[in-house]
Amino acid sequence: MKEWLKISCLLCVFGFMREIRPSEPYVTEYLLGPWRNITEEQLTRDVYPVGTYSHLVQLVFVFLITDLLRYKPLIITIGAAGVIIWSMLIWTTSLLGLQILEFFYGTYMAAEVAYYTYIYAKVDKKYYPRVTSHTRAAMFAGKLISGVVSQLMINLELMNYKQLNYITLSTQILAMVWAFGLPKVDKSLYFHREAYLRDSLPATTKINQPQLEPGMIVEAEAISQPESTLKETSAGRLLWQHFYNAYTNPRVVQWSLWYAIGFAGYLQVSYYMQILWKDIEPNPVIAWNGAVDAVLTALAALSALAAGYLHTGLMRPRLSLLVLSVLSALEGGSVLLCCWTNNIYYSYVGFIIFGALYGFTITVASAEVARNLQEESFGLVFGINTLLALVFQSLLTIIVVTETGFGLDTVGQYTVYAFYFIAVAVIYFISVVVEHVWQRGKSSENLANSMDET
Repeated sequence: MKEWLKISCLLCVFGFMREIRPSEPYVTEYLLGPWRNITEEQLTRDVYPVGTYSHLVQLVFVFLITDLLRYKPLIITIGAAGVIIWSMLIWTTSLLGLQILEFFYGTYMAAEVAYYTYIYAKVDKKYYPRVTSHTRAAMFAGKLISGVVSQLMINLELMNYKQLNYITLSTQILAMVWAFGLPKVDKSLYFHREAYLRDSLPATTKINQPQLEPGMIVEAEAISQPESTLKETSAGRLLWQHFYNAYTNPRVVQWSLWYAIGFAGYLQVSYYMQILWKDIEPNPVIAWNGAVDAVLTALAALSALAAGYLHTGLMRPRLSLLVLSVLSALEGGSVLLCCWTNNIYYSYVGFIIFGALYGFTITVASAEVARNLQEESFGLVFGINTLLALVFQSLLTIIVVTETGFGLDTVGQYTVYAFYFIAVAVIYFISVVVEHVWQRGKSSENLANSMDET
């Protein structure tokens, strides 16, 4: 087996095991069940928001240290946080215990950036498209199996909601142990760049290059010629340079905002959906949460794959924006279907449609951001975009969910989320129209000027 494929497989096994969490589709049913003494209002306003804020705060630190620690320690941290979370879910009962658990859930989610970026430091750039699809597919596969297993366990009455947590705990332990076996990373883009650049230098350059002091990096421009003197600079300077180059590009800003706004809305809709279903059907004979999760995952994977092919071959940037505006409006409509009904099955269908549409839109937005970047700053830019998404999500939580804001009931919250997506659609549709009119006017002006000159 080729080395790059071996490394990809090792990482994918971790991602696959991490996503096998059959207790997650039923976590609200479990927390509001007879195993704990907690109300729905406490869960909505005092527990779940802690996870949102924790994810935001910790992502700032994780984002900075992932490159410094060279990825692997953070991947191990994901497994360790998972073990802590599901151990506490099983063996603690207090409200404070749940809030501490949500803090570690923030760690669990924030450190995920290391999983997605580790592979880029271990394989050659020409394999990036393949390994990206591998890592995404592994997580989709794990989530799909998780949904199927959870639904079977509940329907066949082989396990109750609490016992599903034992399966999740087992997979998190296995994932943590597996993470220790991942190959270590010797180079990274910012803090260990000397190794990163030496690996790409011609042999003649490597022989003549000076010794670098620990902690120093070299700029790519300095090694373009074999006899060039390597220029030392700081990791902070290179970070700023990549940040400035990316976010002074209007297209990167435009698509990054779409990515962040869409991701924030998706997180918020997904985070509280089980509570909405509990309001619609307080005592279901069978909760089909696991099956919904499985179907949604499968459709999201297919729509993401379709977006990759359609966007690459057929859609220009402006057309992409127009399509995403329409799809965002449909996402808002599907969220309204989720909450403006008393039939739980209609709500299930609405959520599945929402997930499938999101899989398409986020894939197009990610591709457009990556396409407009001039340097290998994917990790930096997507890290910042994710951070921005969490800021938006936290603002939504404060304004809509908590008592500090409006403290809306569940239906009211989801009505806001629906119009959030519809408002985004309107804004971006107007931006497409304005840009089109401006471009036509500019073209007409240029044509008139050229005719005057002749």
